[in-house]
Amino acid sequence: MKVTLLGLGCGTEATVTREAEAALRNAKMVIGAWRLVAAVPEGWLSADCDRRNAVLTKDVLAAVEQAEGDVCVVMSGDSGFYSNTRVLLPHLRGYETEVLPGISSIQALSAKLGQPWQDWRLRSAHGVDCDVVEEVSHGETVFFLTGGKIDAAGLCRRLAEAGLGALKVTVAENLTAQEERITAGTAEELAKENFAPLSVVLCEPAPRYQKRVPGIPDDDFERLPKVPMTKQEVRAAALAKLALRPEDTCWDVGAGTGSVSVEMALQCKAVYAVERLEEALELAKANREKFGAWNLTLLGGAAPDALRALPTPDAVFVGGTGGNMEAILRLIYEKNEKARVCVAAIALESAYQAVQAFTELGIEPEISQIAVSRGKKAGSLHLMMAQNPIYLISGEGK
Repeated sequence: MKVTLLGLGCGTEATVTREAEAALRNAKMVIGAWRLVAAVPEGWLSADCDRRNAVLTKDVLAAVEQAEGDVCVVMSGDSGFYSNTRVLLPHLRGYETEVLPGISSIQALSAKLGQPWQDWRLRSAHGVDCDVVEEVSHGETVFFLTGGKIDAAGLCRRLAEAGLGALKVTVAENLTAQEERITAGTAEELAKENFAPLSVVLCEPAPRYQKRVPGIPDDDFERLPKVPMTKQEVRAAALAKLALRPEDTCWDVGAGTGSVSVEMALQCKAVYAVERLEEALELAKANREKFGAWNLTLLGGAAPDALRALPTPDAVFVGGTGGNMEAILRLIYEKNEKARVCVAAIALESAYQAVQAFTELGIEPEISQIAVSRGKKAGSLHLMMAQNPIYLISGEGK
């Protein structure tokens, strides 16, 4: 007995390969969601072919065990593009197996638009909670499958809510079918439309600050005299202590100008920054826009209360505590006992509080002092002007 995993393309006969057609004609059993089994062109399945409705892996395997001849497991699109092939194959090692591709929606859309797709970022928002804002923030055109938890209009709505309403988006419905419709517009415009449940979406990359090593020049940021900012050299050192990874979710406590928040957002998956001063919060929002840090969420409020509802952090920068150092660190490690944390302190009292809080939590802190002097021209000479020394107290839970 042979088990063939095959893609039915975009749901039309033209997007099913001849190999897949031949396998279907020879099958004694066809397994898949009813809508897919029903999509097999009339006349391709023999009169005695057993048709089984099964989606979950255990149900597919149970049906295969009952088969008395060749089996086809049908999938939408291409069998190698966000299908169940990867999960099923290891369970079918006792059978002769074959995987046959179909013409996927990404291929069909590429052809319709006359654009090559080899450089597109391919993601599924079909049945999963996809972070669409983060996905468009990598400087690449992004192709999304949609349906289930988020539809095409909902995807556009998320982009618009993040400040990306002007982003150019293309939505394709019912590709290759008579009802095919391809609509181009901005995220804000398309968020108001109604689209077929299984539409696909193509998004242009979000505008973004050119990637560079940590430590963006201070003068690149929007500034206000009374709003504190973590300076370039300190910022670079703090980010090194935090050892950020692309998949990390981060917090910035006491965001100030948002300089650390922005740099974190340019390196990781998502950043949540809390700032209690309205003037500083508006400034941080301006820097978010300036640097295209679309995966940065800014929240007004005081820590630790403003942090309680936030997603679990992998790394946290603490730039301001409002006198709540111990409570903030305790909350962080209640959320994630392995979190990487870096506290920046100017005052000796704040540094002491941070060391004490880490120690009480059973974490041996690493303590560094950064004393930076910057050159200033005085006539024909250059003088070194000392900046405020900063203590970095960092620790990682076990």
